[in-house]
Amino acid sequence: MDIADFEDILRAGESSTVEFKRCGGNPEHDTYETICSFANHAGGAIFLGVKDDGTVLGVPEKSALSIERNIANVTGQPQSFSPTLFVETERFQYDGKTVIRIWVPPTSSVFRYKGQIWDRVADADRRIDGEMQITQMYIRKQNIFTEQHIYPGLSFEDLDSNLIARIRAMAESKTPDHPWGGMDDRTLLRSARLYARDYGSKTEGLTLAAGLLLGKDEVIADLLPAYKTDAVVRRDDLDRYDDRLIVRTNLIDAYEQLSAFMRKSLPDSFHAENGTAVSARDWIVRELVSNILVHREYSSPVPAQIIISDEGIETRNASRPVFEGEIDLDNFTPVPKNPLIADVFMQIGLAEELGSGVRNLMKYTKLYSGGEPRFHDGLVFTAFVPVRERDAEHENKVGRKSGEVADVAAISIEDAVKRLLSRHDEITIAQIAQLSGSDVRAVRRKVGRLVEKGYLVALGKTRNRRYMKAEETVSH
Repeated sequence: MDIADFEDILRAGESSTVEFKRCGGNPEHDTYETICSFANHAGGAIFLGVKDDGTVLGVPEKSALSIERNIANVTGQPQSFSPTLFVETERFQYDGKTVIRIWVPPTSSVFRYKGQIWDRVADADRRIDGEMQITQMYIRKQNIFTEQHIYPGLSFEDLDSNLIARIRAMAESKTPDHPWGGMDDRTLLRSARLYARDYGSKTEGLTLAAGLLLGKDEVIADLLPAYKTDAVVRRDDLDRYDDRLIVRTNLIDAYEQLSAFMRKSLPDSFHAENGTAVSARDWIVRELVSNILVHREYSSPVPAQIIISDEGIETRNASRPVFEGEIDLDNFTPVPKNPLIADVFMQIGLAEELGSGVRNLMKYTKLYSGGEPRFHDGLVFTAFVPVRERDAEHENKVGRKSGEVADVAAISIEDAVKRLLSRHDEITIAQIAQLSGSDVRAVRRKVGRLVEKGYLVALGKTRNRRYMKAEETVSH
């Protein structure tokens, strides 16, 4: 285990893929519950000999081998784990103390520890009892696309023929001579793969994607009783809302209703692009709404949300993640969540190719507010787009609150570090995050790189860590 990586983990704390455990002579039952939850979720690392707050206590050195054997024995016993599970252990020294790392790989199976299924939610282990929750876990593990589920009882009469005519016209408007233009309704649905055949079960029919895109409202309610998107504006009434829209209709109308709600709730400004005026606000709205509708796990009962505040726009939707955590936009590989729905949205001009949405959000958020969007993937995918305007009154307000004179538009993390170091000998992650308007985890990653490059030196341990210029450490 690389010590620098371990220290980064200690600073970041527990998460959906990291757990700290005290450990004496042998692991407690909750260690195996965490192993089970990691195996059922996205894998992860458990560090034995570390307190919840990141303080390293170590495990007894004379018991280390016995602990490792106990882990191998319990995870390999059918009476304890069903199916049995292979995990790796690694022993290393930190500040003279022995730490054991248990690595749980991501798997395609659903595991039980002593007959009970455990799952990981944020930094906690949760026992799964509900039939719907267990079914969702199996769906997630099987890596199938929920949208492709065939409903033999779903008929063409359950679809809105006017919607089919609309998407045909929209496709032709986007692409003259689009092949849908010369197709009848049934041929169009087959062409869009909304009518499919399962060669394994030998069933065929309309899919969930067809129902969501083109179904009548009462049909969608029967297919997915929990389906809805809740959009709110919270600027004055922070406990409830200033304005609200709940959408339960087909995805085509949902896109239009949610887009209109967001546009009326956000200020607009135009920018020149290749000699043509464009609305950065409209591009942001387009990408956020299409993302929350297209890249959403519809088997989950978790409602999608759009929250507009003075700080920005936050969206939340159920997801089936391949990766968990903050998305590094410099090394981002997009994975389709609902490829059939995504393809229809692209054909009718409501979305672009996979991955372009993130690039557009980066570009137009900088034009709109000077900030950068942030994304976090997990069982719930969240996106945040800052929309604060650059006005002097708000700048003074922020300066009075933070004690620093800062631009309202989020400055870069590097500029925040330089500005703070010009005023203070030592600075913290929290100060940098506040001044830059960046996510704490993004700040930790960037500061870690500045330490590696020799620009900064870290002082103290874990949660109380401070940073100063490298050349100034000699006098301290």
